Formats: sequence, structure tokens, C-alpha cells
Amino acid sequence: METRELRYFVAVAEELHFGRAALRLGIAQPPLSRAVQQLERRLGVTLLERGSRGVALTGAGAVLLREGRAALDAVAAAERRTRRAAAPAGSPGLVLVTKAGASTELLSKLLDAYAAEPGAVDVDVVLCGIGEQERYLRDGRADVALLHRPFDSTAGLDTEELLTEGQLALLPAGHPLTGRPDLRLDDLGLSGLPLPRWPRDDGSYPDGPGPEVHDNTQLLQLIALGRTVAVLPESVRAHLHDDIAAVPLLDAPPVTTVIAWPPHSRSLALAQLVRTATRL
Repeated sequence: METRELRYFVAVAEELHFGRAALRLGIAQPPLSRAVQQLERRLGVTLLERGSRGVALTGAGAVLLREGRAALDAVAAAERRTRRAAAPAGSPGLVLVTKAGASTELLSKLLDAYAAEPGAVDVDVVLCGIGEQERYLRDGRADVALLHRPFDSTAGLDTEELLTEGQLALLPAGHPLTGRPDLRLDDLGLSGLPLPRWPRDDGSYPDGPGPEVHDNTQLLQLIALGRTVAVLPESVRAHLHDDIAAVPLLDAPPVTTVIAWPPHSRSLALAQLVRTATRL
């Protein structure tokens, strides 16, 4: 398969509309349709069901969408890492990505401890939106990431576990449920507030009454305004003001923070950063 064909197919599979996919790719619709048909003939499978109501993925198409995204990410990563390897002196030695507002205390300690190590290189920290840090790592925009299981997938990455913690229910201050010593997940249905809607891998949001949330800063403001209730790791307490109350959740799954990197990395600076993280 050619990367061009994969890029065309992924665009159609994500848009589920040939016209919108062609507009996104900046090409005409007929050559896009021909390219996808050629890909189907080459593979000997039907990837898309075409009907009067639009386009739908077949089972085989869903597999190629997942694998195609990974393949395109790998190509993009190879390009970015090659260019960075030839960058002039003074460029960031390592790029670390993490979710904005998450693991702040741990990250601060890690950066300070690593900077004190002999031979430490500069670390450029990228703070991204919810669910984006894994993609940064896989497509080569970052060398290393702080990820949070079970929310982030670490499949195909090398990892070391750094911290495991419980979770809290975050509610507006003064809400009736904040008077309890602890809660269960089912209790949140009695709060009268919807859960926030987090972005999917493709950037879209599921349907529902809750507000769309892009990062933790926005989420905390919406909770304080009485627009939503959320479940977050215990370490978020350090960022709470008096307008938000936190109640322990007895049955919420624990969250494990891991440091993750591509398994093919041979960077000595990255190895030193990982050793520093595990020592902390």
C-alpha cells in the first residue's frame, strides 16, 4: 500500500463522506473515489459500504482505519525525528508531552532532578489537551510522555510505572453530595449534573447533555460554575480552589501515571530521564 492511498482512505473513513474528505485533502472528489476503489481491489476486500444515506465502514475498513492511522503516525514520526536529528545545536534535547494540569507536582520534581544530573540536556515540555499526549508520542512530535492508565493506551510503547492513586468526585462547593465522607460512582447520577464529554481519538465528541471539555483548566471552571461533575485522580487536589469540593470515590478504578517512550528509541538522554523518573 502507498501512504497516499492510506491518507486518502483515513480521511474518508473519518469523515464518512467523500465530499468532505476531498475538501479536507484539497483534491477533487473523483480521484479520491478512484484511489479508494483501487485500494479495495488491491486488498481484495470491501472497506466502505456506499449507499444513498452516506458511507459506512465495514469490519475490514474499521481494521484498516486503526492500522492506517498507526502507519501514518509512524511515517510522520520518522520524518520529524530525522529532521530533529539534523537540527542545529541549541535545539531542545528532549520533548516531553503531558496533559495540561495533570501530574504537575511529579513533573516539576522530575525536571528539577533530571536537570541536576551530569550530562542532562534541555527538556522542552509540551502541555496538550485531553487525550492528545499519546498521539504526540506516537507521531514523533514528542520523545517521551507522561500517560495515565486506564485512560491512555500504552500498547506498543515502553513504559515504567511512577505513581498509582485513587480518584475523587469533583462537585461545586455547597452541593448536597459534598457533605458525605465518600461516594460511589452510581451516586454521581443523583447529583443532578451531567458528566463532561471528553474528545474521541478523531477529535469528535460523543452525544450527551454534558459540556465538551478540552483541558483540565476548562473542566475545573465548569465544575465551579455548577455545569458538570467530574472524576479525577487524587493529585488534582493541589489545583482546587474553595469553589470546588472533592469527595473520595470508593469504587473508581485507580489511575497509574507512567512514563512512556517509543521502544526503538536509543537516546541516552531519554534513558537518563527515565532512570531519574523511576528513582523519584
